[in-house]
Amino acid sequence: MAHHYDVIVLGGGPAGLTAGIYLGRARARTLILDAGTIGGQTVLSYSVANYPGVEETSGRTISQTMLKQARGFGCEIRAYTEVAGMDLRADPKRFRLGDGSEVTGEAVIIATGGVPRRFGLASEERFVGRGISYCATCDGDFFTERPIAVVGGGNSALEEALALARYASKVTIIHEFDHFQAEPWIIEEVRGNPKIRFLMEQEVLDFEGGEKLEKVVSVHKKTGEVSATVVDGCFVFIGYVPNSGPFEGVVSLTERGEIRTDESLATDVPGVFAAGDVRAKRYRQITTAVADGTIAALSVLESLREKGR
Repeated sequence: MAHHYDVIVLGGGPAGLTAGIYLGRARARTLILDAGTIGGQTVLSYSVANYPGVEETSGRTISQTMLKQARGFGCEIRAYTEVAGMDLRADPKRFRLGDGSEVTGEAVIIATGGVPRRFGLASEERFVGRGISYCATCDGDFFTERPIAVVGGGNSALEEALALARYASKVTIIHEFDHFQAEPWIIEEVRGNPKIRFLMEQEVLDFEGGEKLEKVVSVHKKTGEVSATVVDGCFVFIGYVPNSGPFEGVVSLTERGEIRTDESLATDVPGVFAAGDVRAKRYRQITTAVADGTIAALSVLESLREKGR
């Protein structure tokens, strides 16, 4: 016998937990499922100083507070729970979980988030949170008057390099091509900033250091010359990977794999909404994820009322 809910939220990051808070407070029977740790990418942030109304704290603390709130409003929350199969076009929506059990829901919010694209180096994993970051807004001020590197050459990488130059003593942009894939005005501003220097046509080979990151090792793709850039921090902006694989062919995705939504955060499948970093959007912050979770939850509640549920 499948357990039935009003709403099933896939993903326990800031978007999913916020949706749960709103849904639970409205007394909607809500289940939040996450394949990993509740909190998503937020728990990786050692310090968060730009969350409105909260003085500097850790991402884990913010996540735990959201988790407590969602549970307090009656949400059932299951971490480390795999979804083995689903039918989002059924009415109600059906899910088969990794333990063999089944659950159903009148509506679904997809809030599975995403991850910054990584190099896949063992040393990269070692220094995440110890010098390697994927969020300039989150961590930039921790490197005030210290040398840093930015890896990437698109709009995001150059915009973040400009932002980081306000804090750092020196910014070295490391890029794999001999040109940038960014808007001309951004390139002009970056080239005109005296704090920023460039290492072009470079492939990152390794990250080195002791307890914290000390060097970014790269090789020139044409000459083979190896460089070791001495830094206190390295910000990686080589792309973003939404966790949308299970929904390919089910809901409409962009060419980058992001879920398309309308202004109410509804997908093209009735009763299915998307929130947070998995959907197509420009900015990815804790605050934008929270906003998405709010909008998705309110939209779901409206759709349930229309169905008389």
